[in-house]
This record gives sequence, structure tokens and C-alpha cells, in this order.
Amino acid sequence: MSELDGEAVVVTGANRGLGREMSLRFAREGARVALVARTESELEAVAAEADGETLVVPADVTDSAEVGSAVESTLDAFGRIDTLVNNAGIGLLSLEDGGRPTHEVPEEQWRRIVDVNLTGVFLCSKAALPHMLDRERGNVINISSGLGRYAAPGYAPYNSSKHGLEGLTKTMALDYEDDGVNVNALDPGGRVNTAFWDHLPDEERAEILGPEVMNDAAVLLAAQGPGGVTGESMDAADWEARLG
Repeated sequence: MSELDGEAVVVTGANRGLGREMSLRFAREGARVALVARTESELEAVAAEADGETLVVPADVTDSAEVGSAVESTLDAFGRIDTLVNNAGIGLLSLEDGGRPTHEVPEEQWRRIVDVNLTGVFLCSKAALPHMLDRERGNVINISSGLGRYAAPGYAPYNSSKHGLEGLTKTMALDYEDDGVNVNALDPGGRVNTAFWDHLPDEERAEILGPEVMNDAAVLLAAQGPGGVTGESMDAADWEARLG
């Protein structure tokens, strides 16, 4: 029996890539998974493939009303939320297939990237945390990036949003360290073969990580009980070594 049997897990950005793979793995581990993203048809495809109980919850993580409704739908269906995986994310690569120097970044793209990657995490956490606090247990897993710890030229909005996410993760961990809720950041540990990197030549895409790279680490983090590791940010391999 898996430690996640019967657990309720919410995954944002569950329609494709890393979010899709984590959602399918959580379902295989016996968790009930709420699949959150904007595109309902893509979520339905994930639900159809899942080996376990899922709930399709279309929502835009930047819209507080839609996020609140998604959380309430999850509670109505599952009765609780044990783990929130804040995975939804975008960058200049997904918007226009490349970076550009800071002064050339359109304001609307800056706002959109920061809104999804950082404000979306805040809104989803703000909606889900009270229900974890009521039960005095829970896990928040924020999907970060190596670019949250260092920088790359041409990607100011993404770099900034992920640095902000690292700070938010540490702050939330301190906020709830005595309340049974663990808050951590997880990143793949390198470029992942998802749509984010569609612009790369096939030979380069063949050399990068598969989208299932974070599955084992995500399961280990979701299985933590109150008083677990909190406030840390590591890549998948390091989390597996720490918790495995």
C-alpha cells in the first residue's frame, strides 16, 4: 500500500509536461488528484489516461475567483487537500521561443510571466492553506528551476519569478513550520523534454531530461507528515537522496 493511498493532491499545470507526469504518478500511487489548468480538453485527456481517481478542474491560476472555485470543487469531491503542487509556469520560451534583453521585454509579457509563475502560486496557496491548517497537516510543493538560484541572460521575467518563488517558499515554510504544513521547492535539475524546449533541434531535445524526472521526488515530498523537511529547495535527484 502506498503512503499516498486516499490522499487528495492538487496539481496545477496538470495538462501537459511535468504536471501531467506527476499527476499520473500520484494517481498510480493511490492518490485522488485534482487536475488544474485552463484547457479542459487537455485535462480530460490526462484524466482518461490516469490509473486512479481524478477530478478535472479548469481554472486560471492568476484568477483568484477561479482558484477559489477549484479548491472548493476539490473539497466537495475529496473532502480535504493533503498536497498542493504549484506547477503551472510559463516563460519567454513558451511565449515566443526565445529570450531578449531586459529593455526589450514587452511589459505585458513581464506581467503575464510573473503573474502565472509567482502570483499564481500565492493565490493557489492562499486558497488551499487554510484547509491544511484546519487539519494541522499538509504539503506545498512549489515547482522551481535552477534559474531561481542563478540567472541566464535574456530571461529577466522568468529568472525574477523563480527567484521570487524561492523566497516565497522559504517565507511560507517559516509561516507554517509549527502548524504541521511543510513547504518546499522542487526543480528538475536541468532542461526537460517538454514543449518549453520545442525550439531546440531534435538532437538536442534527445539529450535532455524526460518529463517524468520529478515524479519520485514529488511522491516523497507529498508523503511527508507534519514535522517533515520544510523550507528547502533542491533538484529531483537531491530530494530523492534526502528523503528516499
